[in-house]
Amino acid sequence: MSLSFVAFVACSEDKDNPVNNENTRTESSNGGNGSSNDNGSQSGNIPENNSSVLYYSGKERGHSYVDLGLPSGTLWATCNVGAAAPQDYGYYYAWGEVEPQANKEYSWVSYKYGNSSSLIKYNSDARYGKDGFVDNKATLDIEDDAANVNWGGKWRMPTRIQQDELLGQCYWEWTDSYNNTNVAGKIVYKAKTGADKGKHSGTPSSSYSLSDAHVFLPAAGRYYKGVFEKAGYMGFCWSSSSYDDVYIAERVRNFNYSSDYAGDGFSGPRCAGISVRAVISGE
Repeated sequence: MSLSFVAFVACSEDKDNPVNNENTRTESSNGGNGSSNDNGSQSGNIPENNSSVLYYSGKERGHSYVDLGLPSGTLWATCNVGAAAPQDYGYYYAWGEVEPQANKEYSWVSYKYGNSSSLIKYNSDARYGKDGFVDNKATLDIEDDAANVNWGGKWRMPTRIQQDELLGQCYWEWTDSYNNTNVAGKIVYKAKTGADKGKHSGTPSSSYSLSDAHVFLPAAGRYYKGVFEKAGYMGFCWSSSSYDDVYIAERVRNFNYSSDYAGDGFSGPRCAGISVRAVISGE
């Protein structure tokens, strides 16, 4: 879907009005260029390509966000952590790790906090903790939050409640080519009607366009045991929450999406490398 007669307007640090423009670039969509900016020294703090963001409501520490009209007031980032543009895949993180794995192994061998039978953090069952270790932590500590460590300020990884809100309060639409970039994924629009909340469509709607409030979630796939898979037709995003209803030691809360689905589920074990989309909690 493309827009016509839209003027180029570059993002600015202090401008709080929505920006809509067609000027974008297509990156390699596999982790950005690894550079950093003044907001931090982490490898995932990629400078945002301002001209690629079609819509934003404001900025926090150089990264733009969109107000999707959610009841909680949560604001969602326009790009994945490690991405310069909405269509870029960004970096991949194991749950609780704050840097991408250089060898892209993303297995229990390379996981920072142990393995499925010998966890050393974020465990509530002695059967799965190293030497019976249990800390009963169900939410990532701030030092293990990839969004905050890389972007700083108010940025955080979303909780399961914030992810559920996005799933249930917005209108989700699949595209095979976001803004003519040939990158597939889900466009998440601010719902215009009550009937559109939580609705998922595999085809474009005449009621919505890229000039409307939205964020784009690319089908960035994932890494697991050294294999890069599912890119182009499926995407995953970590939350900061482990499962609190049914405990499974090796897996934590996330949501995933494809052309005909979006919902919470398992992405595979917490050692898998998947995307992080940051939020700012409502105040």
